[in-house]
Amino acid sequence: MRWGVLILLWFAAASSALAQENALQADFRGERSRLDEACGTLSFKAAGGCAEELFTDHPLHMTVGSIAPQDGFGFGPAFVAHLTPSESWRLSWDSDAVVSTNASWRAGGYMKIIHTPVQTIHVSIPAPLSPGEASRQTRKPAKKAPVNLVHPYTVFNVYAQGISLNKVNYFGEGNNSTLGGASVFGMTQTIVGGNAIKPVYEWPALSKLNLALLGEMNGRFVNVKGESGQSVPSIQTLYDEATAPGLASQPGFLQMGEGVRMKPVLFEDHLQLNYLANFEEFFAPSNSHYSFLRWTIDLNHTLNFYSHSPSYEPKDTNGPDECATALGAITCPPIPYTRNLNGSVGVRLLISESIHSARSAVPFYFQQTLGGSDVNGSSSLASYQDYRFRAPNLLLLRGSFEHSIWGPLGFTLTAEEGRVTQNRGDVAFAHLKHSFATGLTVRAGGVPMVYVMFAWGGPEGHHNIFNMNTALLGGSARPSLY
Repeated sequence: MRWGVLILLWFAAASSALAQENALQADFRGERSRLDEACGTLSFKAAGGCAEELFTDHPLHMTVGSIAPQDGFGFGPAFVAHLTPSESWRLSWDSDAVVSTNASWRAGGYMKIIHTPVQTIHVSIPAPLSPGEASRQTRKPAKKAPVNLVHPYTVFNVYAQGISLNKVNYFGEGNNSTLGGASVFGMTQTIVGGNAIKPVYEWPALSKLNLALLGEMNGRFVNVKGESGQSVPSIQTLYDEATAPGLASQPGFLQMGEGVRMKPVLFEDHLQLNYLANFEEFFAPSNSHYSFLRWTIDLNHTLNFYSHSPSYEPKDTNGPDECATALGAITCPPIPYTRNLNGSVGVRLLISESIHSARSAVPFYFQQTLGGSDVNGSSSLASYQDYRFRAPNLLLLRGSFEHSIWGPLGFTLTAEEGRVTQNRGDVAFAHLKHSFATGLTVRAGGVPMVYVMFAWGGPEGHHNIFNMNTALLGGSARPSLY
């Protein structure tokens, strides 16, 4: 019955759009046809394909995911549309809205402007050989290195997103905070802005590095509120402005950032690197006490066991509600039901430091965290509680192993060490917290990645984690909340 209701709702939305939006006619007609084919026969065997269409197809689909740690599982509609005004430009729109099981919510609109210039392919014809040179040529042609005629695209992103979280943990600042300092707060944040990704491919020596320049500008508007009715006290009953900077006032921020990203692929796709260096400025025009700077170095290394292993990295040309395999593609990758083995080992080093004057402070809601998962849903020191350690400066070391079991199901094992510090000079490879985790991962076509983990190793016990990403597999990330 539920499947039938969902399909009827999809058909009704499609019929309405056909009457009003001629530009979307083909997309809605195609989706209606695919839904009819996938969900026409309701059986256990067909349930997987029907669910895949409902949660990944376009222009309309359902969006699901863990909205934020401690804030439940979100459900809602998503809309995706594309426009190609010329050979040199491609536009796409994503919009979605979800409400979670604890009444937290997120809603946003995301636009991509992709530059797709027509590339001129130059063909060189060698000069004819003299009779003497021709006689010296061997019959076996010399091997030539393949010429890569494809380059990454320049992408501009414009977005507006609002989020309201009803439960975020706060244990105080620093690596030595205790469980006795546990408190909770609620937060809303509105982000309006944009960013740009400019690949550097003009010089052959740099094109092999897959180098890109990054830039962004955002307006951030935060409101922190106390929360009652929880198992731990509200934040304002245990902390004040001195112990939780930013609790007394949350001014508007202008955040600007610039960075460099390098993603070379080495040894025939077996070794993949993802290096990021980023510098950000947070300006609070109405209260400079909260202005600060932050730099980040994030070094990811992935060693694939098999040359055919697929890449699950987010694609710059996809929105968060898209999972197309390439620019211009319509469908998401199919759910893998094969015996092909996929496996990798990963190593990550993350260092982030904040810079501010002696008379200013980094607001606690913009400080990065270690423990469980952070406000963006990224896991770190998983055996600890969510948001367990919070401070302006952070160091994280992570080793991971993942291997397929069957089809979309995989096994993973991670080991992590890290610390947060209130002073930049204390960031060092000493007195690190540690944690281990193991569990299952599910990467099913374009459906958001799911992982179920059991974590242990820290002195505060173990932690069970269930998470579903907020973006489709292969979709780009949403704006960071810090």
